Amino acid sequence: MPVSIVVGGQFGSEGKGKVALEIVRRADGRSTVVRVGGPNSGHTAYDRHGRRWALRQMPAACVDLNVDVVFPAGSYIDIELLRSEIDALSFPEDRIHIHPFANIITDQHRAWEQSSNLTGRIGSTGSGVGAAVMASVARTAENFPLVAVHAQFQGQLEPMIRDTSTVLDDILRRGDRVVIEGSQGFGLSLLDGGIWPKATARSTTAAAALSEAGIGIAHVDDVVLVLRSFPIRVAGESGPLSRETTWQRIAERTGRSDDIREYTTVTKKLRRVGEFDVELARKAIMVNAPHRLVLNHLDYVGPAEELNLQSGAARRFVTDVEAWIGRPVSWLGFDPYSVVDRTRMFA
Repeated sequence: MPVSIVVGGQFGSEGKGKVALEIVRRADGRSTVVRVGGPNSGHTAYDRHGRRWALRQMPAACVDLNVDVVFPAGSYIDIELLRSEIDALSFPEDRIHIHPFANIITDQHRAWEQSSNLTGRIGSTGSGVGAAVMASVARTAENFPLVAVHAQFQGQLEPMIRDTSTVLDDILRRGDRVVIEGSQGFGLSLLDGGIWPKATARSTTAAAALSEAGIGIAHVDDVVLVLRSFPIRVAGESGPLSRETTWQRIAERTGRSDDIREYTTVTKKLRRVGEFDVELARKAIMVNAPHRLVLNHLDYVGPAEELNLQSGAARRFVTDVEAWIGRPVSWLGFDPYSVVDRTRMFA
């Protein structure tokens, strides 16, 4: 059952791309990465040469150029963006597999979102994903203005068009690892996050990612829920954020003098930030039923060396989080590059 699903437990930007890449690097044998969702959020990872990649269409777990990439029927593709990222990465196109029914984001979809005022009212990125979702669900209804477009009708994608269900079935029969790289976070989920309408256009749970990937549940042996020490939301009227604080207060608490402010990958706006939300994390765990938890951005709490000190702020924070959520954390992240096993870091 060699399928890993990586999903976020808060409002996105938890470090899912880095975690998915780490799973690929630790896997035995070949790996394939499935990218669900669309380009309305960015995934960041560093390749083996230390180069930073902030990708919106290609999965972050592909940056070492040693995996196959699958865009299933449940994906949403901006062709121009996809082509630019393929070219920038120098990614071999014969290792990219796109389902004929993968959804294409058109200029019409983007224009409709820009004119809808969703960017201002709910903090949408206006990338056209929501409009493409609506067009697909409308199913050519005559009284709906948007039309769904599928990958099979795009000539420039033709060399990459495959029946991805068959591709993935063959991979799983060989016993190779498949990593589903989810997008955004549980708190933004259309069906489960609890903050509608300040939500994204899709469900962002592990079960939804598996459905979008077109893979049967019996293949899954690894659901990974990624959390961060201080959850973020995008700028503006993007919805509630429990115990909202500021980047300056976080830096002062940790004694950091460097600029730790974060900006969104798509809109380049300053992110809002809040204290760790225990109830949100518990609900994300309940709905996603993860096998493993990852806690990232711990450098905002204290340095990794503090994990070996009983009085260290980082150690106290990790043990507090584990007590609050009633679950152990498997991997800890103190930087954008990698994660470490919790058992190796605690003395």
